[in-house]
Amino acid sequence: MDPNAVKSTLSNLAFGNVMAAAARDYQKELLAQEKAPASTSINQEVDLDELMDDPELEKLHADRIAALKKEAEKREILKQQGCGEYREITEGDFLGEVTGSEKVICHFYHREFYRCKIMDKHLKLLAVKYIDTKFIKLDAENAPFFVAKLAIKTLPCVILFRNGIGTDRLVGFQDLGGKDDFTTKTLETLFIRKGIINEIKGDEEDEDDHENKRRTVRSSVEINSDSD
Repeated sequence: MDPNAVKSTLSNLAFGNVMAAAARDYQKELLAQEKAPASTSINQEVDLDELMDDPELEKLHADRIAALKKEAEKREILKQQGCGEYREITEGDFLGEVTGSEKVICHFYHREFYRCKIMDKHLKLLAVKYIDTKFIKLDAENAPFFVAKLAIKTLPCVILFRNGIGTDRLVGFQDLGGKDDFTTKTLETLFIRKGIINEIKGDEEDEDDHENKRRTVRSSVEINSDSD
């Protein structure tokens, strides 16, 4: 037998064994990788089961449910008291309305006054948003007793009541820049500063702010068009 041929055959066999071993190792690695996610998933399921039985987590969940229920009950009581909407009342209702809630905003208005209609628009928007405060309006012509008693001489006049006591007032638009085009946000900020409504965290811009931005964009476009 040719010695060189024998060496070649042995060499080929050795190389074949190495390749076979490498192939087996590669297959083992692939199988290990396929099993790994399944093992992780099982561990995750076990961890979730343990969390579901955690007394502290159950207490947090129960406390959250109780807080939501309490808030819902509070909102229902406030709605029954007339909060959550902007309502017109009569002179006979006035005392009961302002003494029946902790915080009340009352707009004394005249049906023919343009500025009273502007104030109506903004108060209507805020009434829905701030349910903790009652928003009402009273026709000054039909409430001569309280107009005289509260020394109301200029309309619109918005009086702020805390526990039945008038604590502050807005006469005309003098606290709102003296102009008719003030935004709801401006009035809202003023009410927050006076403590008659509570600031809502993470509040978004109101419709008036969006409208003002749209006007600014339109004006910019018109100016650019003219310059072209």
